[in-house]
Formats: sequence, structure tokens, C-alpha cells
Amino acid sequence: MTMLDFAGTLVITAVMVTVINAAVGVIALPRLQKLVVVAAIGLWVGFAAGAAGMGWLRIADPVPVIGLVFAAPLLAAMVAVLSSPPLRNAVMAMPIGLLIGLHATRVLGIFFLLLAEQGRLSGPFPVYAGWGDIITGILAIPVALVLARRPAPGRVIAMGWNLFGAADLVIAVSLGLTSAAGSPLHIFAVGAGSEAMQVLPWSFVPTVLVPFFLLLHAVIAIQLYHAGREENAPANALQQA
Repeated sequence: MTMLDFAGTLVITAVMVTVINAAVGVIALPRLQKLVVVAAIGLWVGFAAGAAGMGWLRIADPVPVIGLVFAAPLLAAMVAVLSSPPLRNAVMAMPIGLLIGLHATRVLGIFFLLLAEQGRLSGPFPVYAGWGDIITGILAIPVALVLARRPAPGRVIAMGWNLFGAADLVIAVSLGLTSAAGSPLHIFAVGAGSEAMQVLPWSFVPTVLVPFFLLLHAVIAIQLYHAGREENAPANALQQA
């Protein structure tokens, strides 16, 4: 393990613990249900670690396994929220300022650039993923503050930031999959490609952190949409009257 891997292990673990605990901590659910949510997330993190340790994430033929592991928590969360009104209501009631602020941890996208500097990532993937995360992370706190102080214009700014942050993750995943050697999706055959993301600790990024941040983006988008509708409702009612 290199010093960069050691630093990555410390930082990625700290980020996972911080963002997951902060988000779950504010969900207005009964203690037992919240425990179930925490246990499910814990099991997933354990599975992601085990899959990387067993080398499963390196399998790219006939399909990149890492892509399936990335998609699984997104689908599970979607099913859980849609099938449970209490969970859905609790998630939609989470403080939007916190949800936005948690993205500040994405400034650690600098690790993508450091891995590229060592030749362990190559092609367009580390550049787009690294700088996209850094920009999203730097702007997260200012966006949350503007939204809190000036809701109407802040909502427009937050929508733009949220779209950029979500697009960054989608593009990063796409570039990661198309840079994976041996995959039928392989397009960017330059150097190491996205190989580092298939092993610990970096594999936690596509298997745990990216799905989690995408879910936060989805919740933020829905909350911003509903906030805009509620603000426009009185004006529309007056016009109809």
C-alpha cells in the first residue's frame, strides 16, 4: 500500500462515515426503522468491500461488474422509497441545506488527479471526475448559504448547481466504464484507464459514495421543485380569482 492509498483509505472512510451518519441522523423515522436503514447501509458497505477484496469488481466481460454494483443501491433505494410512504415522507423532509452541504466533501476529487499523476488512472476519466467533484464541492456551502438567505434566487442557483453536480457523477461513471480494460464498453484504451477504481480503497467511490451522492441530488431536485410550486401557488390562486 502506497502513502496515497493510506491517505485515501483514511479520507474515504471518514467521508463515508460523515455523510452517511449526517444524512441518516436527520431522517425523521422511528428508532427501529432508522436502525434498519443503518444496518442496510452497513451491509452494503461491507459487501462493497468484500466484492473488491475478492476481485469481483475487476470482472468486465461480458458486463462490467462494477457497473452492476454501482446501480444496485440506486435501484434498492428507489424501490424502498416508492414502496414506503413513511420513508418517502421522511426523506423529503430532510433539511435541504444539509443535503447540499454534504457535497462539500467532494473536494476530495483531488485524489483522482493524484492517481492520474502516478499513472494509476488515465484518459479523460480522472480529469473530468476530479475537477467536476472539486468544483461541486467548493460551491456546495456557498450555494446552501444563498438558498437559506435568499430562497427565490437561491433556488435557481441551487438547481443549476444540483444539475451540474449530478451530471458530473453520471459522466464520471460513464467515462469510468468506458475506460475499463477488457469491457465490451471499452472506448478509451489509454494507459491504466479506470483500473484503480476497481480495488480498495478507491472502489468505495463508485460502489458507495457516488450512488449516495446521486440519491442526495435526486432528493434535492425534488425538494427544490416542490418548494417552487408552493411559492407559485398563491400567485396562481390570485390570478384565477
